[in-house]
Amino acid sequence: MKVLLTGANGQLGHCFKDIFPSDWQLLATDSLQLDITDGLAVNNFIALHRPDAIVNAAAYTAVDKAQDEYELAYKVNAIGPKNLAIAAKKYHAKLVHVSTDYVFDGTKSFPYLENDLTNPINVYGETKRVGELSVLDNYSSAIVIRTSWVFSEYGNNFVKTMLKLSQTRPELTIIDDQLGCPTYAVDIAKTILKMLMNNIQGGIYHYCGDKYVSWFQFASKIFATANELNLMTNQNIMIKPILTSAYPTKAKRPLYSVLNMEKVKQLGMKASDWNKALMYVIPRIHLE
Repeated sequence: MKVLLTGANGQLGHCFKDIFPSDWQLLATDSLQLDITDGLAVNNFIALHRPDAIVNAAAYTAVDKAQDEYELAYKVNAIGPKNLAIAAKKYHAKLVHVSTDYVFDGTKSFPYLENDLTNPINVYGETKRVGELSVLDNYSSAIVIRTSWVFSEYGNNFVKTMLKLSQTRPELTIIDDQLGCPTYAVDIAKTILKMLMNNIQGGIYHYCGDKYVSWFQFASKIFATANELNLMTNQNIMIKPILTSAYPTKAKRPLYSVLNMEKVKQLGMKASDWNKALMYVIPRIHLE
């Protein structure tokens, strides 16, 4: 199978490349090699290479920055996926588009289903929701995977940020009233590959970690794991829980964004065991 990967230099892109089947052909692209916001460029690239499948891991993910860069976020998160969907349908390629838990407003108190009402409360979530709709409106056979709190040994993420801050600060205050499911990017990549192999029906699917926690609880587990691996440079760091209201940010975040995974579990997919993943990821994170 020939697969076109966009966003190849992001967390998910890196992990997808790491586990990509050796007997498949991968066209890994970043924004310089393929600008997904340029419809003509997308059409010409796909017409030339004729991939059997397209995995869109490209996204504008700077949640706070997006509040000031709406146009750029919209182009990458909404226009880009639309362009890929149009071309994928035209040239008969499967399409997997990666979305986010931030399409929900977080007012629910039990896990979100795929068909629950979306109501994003920030620009990032809004543009990602438009991207979902654009994909499915233009190509009903496309797959949209919503995931959450992604981390890996690559790029910038919460795990790396916590480890880095712990080296220079005696105390950290971490939000304790936002709940979500940490998800290891390799597990997302594995799920995408399984979906391509099994020719899964188009639509929206939720995929995330197996246990929900707050950011404070996630940070606590990160430090406990680093200690267990003897990789914690600051053994005496103090972490304190705070409320979202005590830590205002430019973009609002949903307080509850736990995703229901029953739909993919029925297809034989297993949730991301993020506790186990931390044991693998933490020794491989390079702190500049």
